[in-house]
Amino acid sequence: MAIGLRALSVCMGLFLLFMGLDKTGWLIDDGTLRAELERWRGLAPAASRWYLESIAIPGAPLFARLVLLGELASGAALLLGYRVRLAASVALLMILNFHFASGIMFTSGYVTNGYGLPVLGGLLALSLGGAGLPFAISLSRRT
Repeated sequence: MAIGLRALSVCMGLFLLFMGLDKTGWLIDDGTLRAELERWRGLAPAASRWYLESIAIPGAPLFARLVLLGELASGAALLLGYRVRLAASVALLMILNFHFASGIMFTSGYVTNGYGLPVLGGLLALSLGGAGLPFAISLSRRT
């Protein structure tokens, strides 16, 4: 089982690393994120709309940088096997945040979306069972 979780950690790490690399422009300009959040606001259910208007859109300059750094850091940590449980937990919270903000998690298509349940399930599995995986930088039980 541990080797399977390590393989999942490498795959999720690559996924997050490349998702982060696609957002490198966000470090300089939050306009892309802000435009996406504005687009979501027009389509989102009430709870997501409130979140977008009250938290996400006003915080876009900060969140653009945090998301970029969070995806790169958690992706690299998962790829290398360093503090897998922590990295997976951070990534899980970030992705849940995006899914909630976009309102996609409230649609029936969410269960068939490859960025939905498979990603959340993989990160949840690593958050719960990712300690002491083989071929990792840290084999400590506290990771």
